[in-house]
Amino acid sequence: MKKYIKDKILFLGLLTIFCFATMATAQQMGTGISATIVDEQGKPLSGVQIFAPKGISTTTNAKGEFTLAKVSLDQSIIIEMDGYNTQLINSSDLIGEVTLKKSLFLASDKDIVKQAIKTITKREMTGAFSSVNTSDRIVYDNTQYVRDYIEGLMVGVKGTSSVRGIGTALFVIDGVIGRDPNILNMDEVDQITVLKDASAIALYGSQAKNGVIIINTKRGAINKRSATVNIRSGLKTPIELPNYLGAVDYMQLFNEARRNDGLEVFYEQSLIDDYKSSTNPYLYPDVDFYNDEGYLRGATTTTDIVTQFAGGNDKTQYYINMGWNYDQNQVLLNSEANKGSNRFNVRANVDFKVNDWIKSSVDVVAIINSNKTANENLLSSGTTFKPNAYAPFLPLSMMDRSNNSLNAIIEGANVFNGSLLGTTQALRNNTPVAEILAGGRKNKITNTTQFNNAIDLDLSMITKGLSAKTYLSFDFLDVYTESLQNQYRVYEPTWEDGQIVDLTPYGEVDLKDQTQNVNSNSFVSRLGFYGLLNYEKTFKNKHSINTTILGYTFTEQEDDVLQADKYSHLALQISYDYKKKIFADFGATYANSIKLAEGNRGGLSPTVSLAYIISEESFMKNVGFINYLKLKASGGIIKSDIDIDEYYLYDENYSDGATFTWADGVFNREKDISQGQNLSIDYEDRIDLNFGLEANLFNSLWLEFNYFKTDFDNQVTRLSNRYPNYYNIFRPYDNFNKDAYHGFELGLNYAKNFDSGFSFNLGGNILYSQSEVKTRDEVVEYDYLSRIGRPTNAIFGLVDDGFYSENDFNTNTNGDLVLNDNLPVPAFGAVQPGDLKYVDQNNDAIIDDNDRKEIGQYSNPWSYGVNLRLQYKGLSLFILGVGQFGGELITDDNYFWVDGNDKYSEVVLGRWTPETANTATYPRLSSNTNNHNYRRSTFWMKDNSFFDIKRAQLTYEFGKDVCEKLGMSQFSINTAAINLFQFGESRDIRQLNIGSNPQYRTITFGLRTTF
Repeated sequence: MKKYIKDKILFLGLLTIFCFATMATAQQMGTGISATIVDEQGKPLSGVQIFAPKGISTTTNAKGEFTLAKVSLDQSIIIEMDGYNTQLINSSDLIGEVTLKKSLFLASDKDIVKQAIKTITKREMTGAFSSVNTSDRIVYDNTQYVRDYIEGLMVGVKGTSSVRGIGTALFVIDGVIGRDPNILNMDEVDQITVLKDASAIALYGSQAKNGVIIINTKRGAINKRSATVNIRSGLKTPIELPNYLGAVDYMQLFNEARRNDGLEVFYEQSLIDDYKSSTNPYLYPDVDFYNDEGYLRGATTTTDIVTQFAGGNDKTQYYINMGWNYDQNQVLLNSEANKGSNRFNVRANVDFKVNDWIKSSVDVVAIINSNKTANENLLSSGTTFKPNAYAPFLPLSMMDRSNNSLNAIIEGANVFNGSLLGTTQALRNNTPVAEILAGGRKNKITNTTQFNNAIDLDLSMITKGLSAKTYLSFDFLDVYTESLQNQYRVYEPTWEDGQIVDLTPYGEVDLKDQTQNVNSNSFVSRLGFYGLLNYEKTFKNKHSINTTILGYTFTEQEDDVLQADKYSHLALQISYDYKKKIFADFGATYANSIKLAEGNRGGLSPTVSLAYIISEESFMKNVGFINYLKLKASGGIIKSDIDIDEYYLYDENYSDGATFTWADGVFNREKDISQGQNLSIDYEDRIDLNFGLEANLFNSLWLEFNYFKTDFDNQVTRLSNRYPNYYNIFRPYDNFNKDAYHGFELGLNYAKNFDSGFSFNLGGNILYSQSEVKTRDEVVEYDYLSRIGRPTNAIFGLVDDGFYSENDFNTNTNGDLVLNDNLPVPAFGAVQPGDLKYVDQNNDAIIDDNDRKEIGQYSNPWSYGVNLRLQYKGLSLFILGVGQFGGELITDDNYFWVDGNDKYSEVVLGRWTPETANTATYPRLSSNTNNHNYRRSTFWMKDNSFFDIKRAQLTYEFGKDVCEKLGMSQFSINTAAINLFQFGESRDIRQLNIGSNPQYRTITFGLRTTF
């Protein structure tokens, strides 16, 4: 394995050398050239950028003039300016005046949307999409996580990956379908594009059912040579940690819970008093892994270092990215084992010209991630370890060394910072601290290798406008763990007069593991290929057509999975435009699914979309505040099997049944049918309709809006009510369920520059997406139990009606409390004063599951983001906020639902008692399993609305004079805060992680320089 890693690094190193060598093969420097750049009216253009080989560049002056020294003839020169078409021109042609043509609005090189399968300008897009070029923003928004960048900035995305809130989107990275964006750092990323409607996603086939997020990494450019270093380091502090009660509170409340259940107390009052008054934390322990000193770090460090190299000539261009990320582990205990994670990545993207009609590219990525931890997770074990269980450490200073037998034990024991490892007989296997200190360590290593090759063929020798492309990709992800598992002993102390007079050992004798164990956790292998043929032609300078024929196949294999995932489809898309202002796209994708039965595996997905730039019509010319206005409409059907979870659902399945015995004593087993056959199972359908517009107003305000209606029909499910009960095991799967989504998305961006050097940019977006169940296989006695007509994420539960009071009960002849006759009887167990009371929805005098109704929805239907950038000369402030509202959350884990032998968290302090009956915020405590109180109900439901200041960054960019003195082209410093503050009624709950790494607030300092 280590040799495999070294081979990858060696290969990438050689590739890097090749790229630099290519750059160094430019022609010898000559004497120089000069020319004048003008527009189509012959007016000189100032500020035009000129790029020559070997990194030589200049800009035109006020007269449009420029001079390039030491540039030979017959070299390629790049001429570019925002709003104009870029020119690649031979230096020998730079004589006199060179004319630049103005590009149409949203049709320049910076407006190209790279969709992997095809490339198109924003002006020509007819489907619903949002796109942003990230390389211009990374200076003032220096986040390194792609998902963080998507959230709040991309219009129509809810969270980090849900397009329009309808499901997890398909990620397409550098043309490869299904790659994980978590492997990227933002410095690698050039452009992020979100495709939202059926017309936009159709070419990506069945996997694209829930939308597509395309990420393109940076590439080299002709004559543009640069080297960039980005360093960021800072501190992360937990936003919220679990707050469990201490030993005295725990014992008192557990006794109270037992008394509530009619049981004897577990802890004697004298013992509780000893805990209260004692100054010996080893005899009377009060352990809190989250707040006691020595267990967790108050803050952890994080560091990112990213270097980039780019350049090339007209034959070859290269981009190289090398990065290192370090995150310190939150656990302080045994910091040698809990070191944290290190991530190393290398990327090389190379584009080269084979000859006049063949171009190719090779991309290679290698990532190694190492996460070193102890064998026990302290954050997880802290949720169950009782504060009074035992002292994890037994100091030698408190041991009676006059006892020879005790001394013998001590001499043979491992000592940790002057202490032995403690336990009790009852909990001798529950020793998380001992496991961390003495049990060994592990290193989880994740290796990612990616390779893709594209070949572009210019087939104009056959007919003008004809081209072809092939694209091959291979990904391999390997996860394995190196571990050492030591033997160790822990000790139960015997105390006498405040000293330890004896120790009872448990466990094997202390022995360090001398063999490194390597266990393979998983691997994933992906192989993808697509080929396309493209033809484009313009007639009479008015009519243009662009036709694409695509063939795609993809295979993903995981370890321990017999059936590989396979997807393949053929696609045809015909695009037409009239004078670059009226556009129409017609598409048809034919998918093949191995999840369906033979003869039913093909599915056709037709789509159509139209766009009209109405602002260019004569009747709109006098509307001065409208600079650009495009209307769009699209519709289509996407056939997909991505949400058909299993293979062979169409077939009859058998399983082992009960055993029986023959007369001769031989055992045998029955064979049961566990699934009926249905060879007619078909694709699930996404039926889409979208209306939208894009506008530029007042030369400063950008607006995009879409209304959408999406139905998911023919969803595969196993029906129950269609068949009688005795037919249960024969039930097949069918296409039956249907869900509908509707809503809108709105994006706004306003930018303004002032002569004083001050500028600001204010952007915002909002998404409303509501779902509705249209069809379900259900038979309900009461309408309020029906799922139909309600959100797909509806929460069904009981309606809380306060606590049972003492007046709700009377005493029977045996002296037992009995619920009053006028109250409905709960079916979930006997109740007492202080238990939750529920509304009897059907008035049948029984509280059961028939009294559940819709009480909320899990997901917020509204989500939004707002970003602000203020800049004065070189100083800028960037702030990003994200929010959601309209939904609810249920607090239903053991931190909130505390009963039986659970550890008590701070939430139980508001428990019901006869004295707090009017102020209680929590049910009575119980030492038994309480099936009545801990059910989904409005009592446990909280408002899920929030607004989060996600990022804020202050940046200073040094001026040109300073940069030139330092030998740099750009230099900036910054300080940033991540997860700065959250507003919301349930903020404390939303920001609390139980049993895992906490959510962090991060403060970083960084610098970025380009040479």
